[in-house]
Amino acid sequence: MNKIYVVGIGPGAYEKMTIQAAEVLKNCDVIVGYTVYIDLVKEHFPGKEFLTTPMKKEVQRCEMAFEEAAKGKTVAMICSGDSGVYGMAGLMYEIGERYPDVEVETVAGVTAAIGGGAVLGAPLIHDFCLISLSDLLTPWEKIEKRLKLAAEADFVICLYNPSSIKRHDYLQKACDLILQHQPENLVCGTVENIGREGEKATIYTLKELRDTKVDMFTTVFIGNSQTKVIDGHMVTPRGYRI
Repeated sequence: MNKIYVVGIGPGAYEKMTIQAAEVLKNCDVIVGYTVYIDLVKEHFPGKEFLTTPMKKEVQRCEMAFEEAAKGKTVAMICSGDSGVYGMAGLMYEIGERYPDVEVETVAGVTAAIGGGAVLGAPLIHDFCLISLSDLLTPWEKIEKRLKLAAEADFVICLYNPSSIKRHDYLQKACDLILQHQPENLVCGTVENIGREGEKATIYTLKELRDTKVDMFTTVFIGNSQTKVIDGHMVTPRGYRI
């Protein structure tokens, strides 16, 4: 049967890719992906056929992958981070219903929450949730409700897609919602360009974070009531007696 692998390539650096992901890309015929992600892997997999589409052409990108697989080629659809966390895996399975002769397999990768968490220290040791602030596919009212309930439940919250040109004040809005349930001195952190050139981690209070400018290449970590700073690192204790 023809095969497509939906591959999470991790945060960006080759050495942060899983061994399985690297082996799949090494052995496939065609690598399909968003232009930025193709640029991250191209130099490490010479001789492959690379196919790209720009942002907002996700459906066409998936269809392109299936058309290539239908020709008998082994195809890898790549996503940054993990393909099953805000990635293409779900859409690939949905579109795959139209291509019964093509098998789809998901290959896990290191998502930004895990990669960024390691840079900050250990912010995700206890219960946490991931929330994207992009309202391109999810209504803001639903995102707002999720933020409020997560803050009320004292989850550590990891925010993806915290800002863009059109959504320049969304992180501020999110912090205002969280401040309804959490104190101003709550420990928070950001990591810019995880696993790429310019990687930078910064620790803030929730009040400071509210007025911080971030971009789409920044992942935001908002602690819970137990989160603290230990030797410059953001740490959420799990509760072990020491």
